[in-house]
Amino acid sequence: MRKDPEVFKQVATTLATHFDGLYYVDIETGNYVEFVPISLLKEMGLPASGKDFFKDSARCVKKCVHPDDVEQALSFLKKENMLKYFAKKDSHVANYRIISGGEIIHLRHVEFLCEDKKHIVFGATNVEAEYRLQEEQRRNLASAELLARLDDLTGIRNKNAFKEQVKMIDKSIKAGNEVAPFGVVMCDVNDLKRTNDTRGHSFGDEVLQGASRMICEVFKHSPVFRVGGDEFVVVLTGSDFKQREKLVKKFKAMTEANRASRSGPIVACGMASFHADRDKDFNSVFKRADQKMYKNKSKIKSTKIIEDVRKMKDVKKPIPAARKRLLDSLFGALCTVSDGGYVFLNDMRYNFSRWSITLVNDFGLESEYMYNADNIWSKFIHPEDVKSCGNAADVIFSDKAQFEAFYYRARKADGSYVLLSTRGFVLNDSKGKPEYFGGIIVPDKSED
Repeated sequence: MRKDPEVFKQVATTLATHFDGLYYVDIETGNYVEFVPISLLKEMGLPASGKDFFKDSARCVKKCVHPDDVEQALSFLKKENMLKYFAKKDSHVANYRIISGGEIIHLRHVEFLCEDKKHIVFGATNVEAEYRLQEEQRRNLASAELLARLDDLTGIRNKNAFKEQVKMIDKSIKAGNEVAPFGVVMCDVNDLKRTNDTRGHSFGDEVLQGASRMICEVFKHSPVFRVGGDEFVVVLTGSDFKQREKLVKKFKAMTEANRASRSGPIVACGMASFHADRDKDFNSVFKRADQKMYKNKSKIKSTKIIEDVRKMKDVKKPIPAARKRLLDSLFGALCTVSDGGYVFLNDMRYNFSRWSITLVNDFGLESEYMYNADNIWSKFIHPEDVKSCGNAADVIFSDKAQFEAFYYRARKADGSYVLLSTRGFVLNDSKGKPEYFGGIIVPDKSED
């Protein structure tokens, strides 16, 4: 096949900068000549020129095209298929993978019908970089879409995902389709605002994370959503729906155990089931679940109040509500500057104290709030350190060493002793009389 300098000059000007290789093919005879070497296809063994492009290229395809793409590539290179394509338009494009140097590379082949309708310009270019960029963009998009539906704090689905779920369910209900049985469990973390105000938002975040884990642990086969600051929703499906009464009972038992032991999140919950004959949308079920949750929340709070009243019945001078709120406020401020240490604070007028819940759990104290706590902590101090602790307390009350640190050993709930550093302080009233006694207790890091 003779090279026409003018023809190839035009081809070079138009196409050479866009392709890694070019062949000029006579459709009728199959004669071909290489115009720009296709370096990627050296392994194919396609000659620089030949008498049957279609036969030679088909033979070479089987050598280096990815097994999953061989059929597609062979179809692309068949003469009869090319003629069908060119009957409709003057170009045709196909992407497939080749294996070169042991690596998979994405290749784009393009066929152009020349003006004389007798020749084809066959071009190939490496689009691996383009493919990788597109894949990265797809992954980033998928990741962004996923993150847009996940709650940053807990890692479960968020309000956006919940709205999509509701929309999908409502669409089926309104279309009159048969809706798979489902239920709604509404959950609300008790006293989160109080926790944030008194113990800091970082501790409040830990409570929410613990609540999320607890909900997901019980309703493990259903989607769980965080729809508000302290609110979670479970859409019960499948086996969870079938065992809904049992699971809700289990969840309430876990909350009760946490409340009694003060060792985990206290979460109120309420459950309602979808009834096709009366529920026109998801919100109807949601409202019933929400109402039941608030009843459960009230029950939890009333139980706590009753217990507090029982504890206070033998106290001759119970602390007024306003005074207790002041103690909580001071305790919260103290927690803010404690840098993670245990905190205790005693209102000396009413001999009413508050203790860090972590201190209660780690050392096995009776409660977070206690009356007559004068000698409670002394029972946990190592017998050999009781005297030195008493001397340190005398120094603090003498107002000679405000916030002075002293060291001693204390017994944890498991019976082991830990070395503690305590900075005690006294707050006086306007007349200079001691009104509050408190401190920050920190385990000595040299013991680690």
